[in-house]
Amino acid sequence: MAMRQFPLLALVIAVCLGLFEGKADAEELVDIELVLAVDVSRSMSPGELEIQRRGYAEALTSDEVLRAIMGGIYGQVALTYVEWAGTSSQRPIVAWTLIRNREDAVKVADRLTAVFDQSLRRTSISGAIDFAAGLFDDNGFRGLRRVIDISGDGPNNQGRTVTLARDEAVARGIIINGLPLMTRDGMGIQWHLEDLDVYYQECVIGGPGAFVVPVLEWRHFPAAVRRKLVLELAGHSPAPALRPSPILAAASGYDCLVGEKRWNSIMGDTDMR
Repeated sequence: MAMRQFPLLALVIAVCLGLFEGKADAEELVDIELVLAVDVSRSMSPGELEIQRRGYAEALTSDEVLRAIMGGIYGQVALTYVEWAGTSSQRPIVAWTLIRNREDAVKVADRLTAVFDQSLRRTSISGAIDFAAGLFDDNGFRGLRRVIDISGDGPNNQGRTVTLARDEAVARGIIINGLPLMTRDGMGIQWHLEDLDVYYQECVIGGPGAFVVPVLEWRHFPAAVRRKLVLELAGHSPAPALRPSPILAAASGYDCLVGEKRWNSIMGDTDMR
């Protein structure tokens, strides 16, 4: 009887393996699925928008980042680049792309620096997170990690509460890292926060090993992006912060509606939810 059952068992195993292999074939296996979500709100000057695009292009083609990409388990990553501003203002600049080598990275860099679009209105980090989280669905890749990389120069001031968007994304197994832009020479200085790195730490980032890399001067931007990408690709949190961080001294219960409240005090309306 056992001998008669064995062929049936073997058939079941073979079918299961075939289904598994078919799923693997349908989804390209990568070390990380990475959404680069970049702030292009009205507070960003045309020069700053160009610095951002060129900074990411330079970082993606750097030796350090390429070594991190090719040194992973699969030696390849999936990446998409999205610019965001208000609740419904998100524009994909580079669709999901497989990067395995320098040639692939250069193609992405060329796309980033081909055209520099104008800024958009308002700042909805929650909208950016919601949009970015949806990009992982049926994207054709299966990564060991899914990461949203948010950069921005101010707090959320439109759309639903940023912590709600963060928590929903993290519950889906998505990691959110932050690149707060804390320069002082941009437009819309009235919207900037002196402790934007703390805001990002307390209200924006989430998931295992999530981290913040603040940018204090635009000349440091390319190096910061390069450092952040290497850390993300390696799956590590950074060692010491780029400056003595106020995070450790921050009082508990940080007000994650500070951006919405500031918008309301200046403009007289908001849509806090």
